Amino acid sequence: MRKRTLALATVSGAALLAAGSLTPAAQGGSVLRSDVFTPVPRARPVPVNLTPAAYARPASDTGPARTAPRPAADPAPAADPAPADAGEGAVGAAELLAKVAACKPVSNGSYRTDESASPSVPVCGMNGAVFWKADLDIDCDGQVTEACNVDTDPWFQGDTAFHTSGDRPLNAEELPYVVVPSRSSLWDFGSSGIKGGGVVAVVHAGKVEYAVVGDTGPAGIIGEASYATAEALGIDPDPKAGGVGSGVTYILFKDSVVSPIESHGAAVTAGEGLAKEFLRNN
Repeated sequence: MRKRTLALATVSGAALLAAGSLTPAAQGGSVLRSDVFTPVPRARPVPVNLTPAAYARPASDTGPARTAPRPAADPAPAADPAPADAGEGAVGAAELLAKVAACKPVSNGSYRTDESASPSVPVCGMNGAVFWKADLDIDCDGQVTEACNVDTDPWFQGDTAFHTSGDRPLNAEELPYVVVPSRSSLWDFGSSGIKGGGVVAVVHAGKVEYAVVGDTGPAGIIGEASYATAEALGIDPDPKAGGVGSGVTYILFKDSVVSPIESHGAAVTAGEGLAKEFLRNN
């Protein structure tokens, strides 16, 4: 799968502090309402291809240098309070896809699926959700793991736009999450009620995988999800050559937030309820 290219960009630390924070509620795994969080746009380096109190990114948001030594491995994450696939499948892929057959665009134009592609993917609006249909490129950013590190992923960055309840980057190998385009004149995800930690139903080849909004990507490109999301959907998760070129539908439920963001079990429980509500209301 071709990776995306984007010019490196720098962002001042003061601007990031001003962006605000997303504070997780009690660790109960429920859907909470929260103020819109304003994450920092992330730029995918060349070559081709929530948290507790507010945190600030470094003055440079370009990710680790290619010559930097590999960071030490993080300790094993805490056990998920629910099985990774608990409840998934109660709402069928065909049911969801039938509701998103037609698109009412809410974006000011279309996104590219890759840097070299022509704009072809609008963000569409419905009652309680937005959606798009695109490819799936592999995001391996976040915590250093056996599958996601500078050796396995030439584009690896050790941070994500949204952090765990322990103020650490997300774990792309273990947590299903989706990347949303950074805010721009094309589309501001926050204006559509989409938040960091929001629930996403990702549909591919008859399967539904519930994920969270976990990272931001290039402002003009769409269609990216974590290693764990791809693996759960039966898509090759290799960050260098994996992914799939089309056939993936992303349904993002408005004004939803999973707490804690790193609990996939909580995302599944919330996602099943939100998916049923989505079917009733559309």
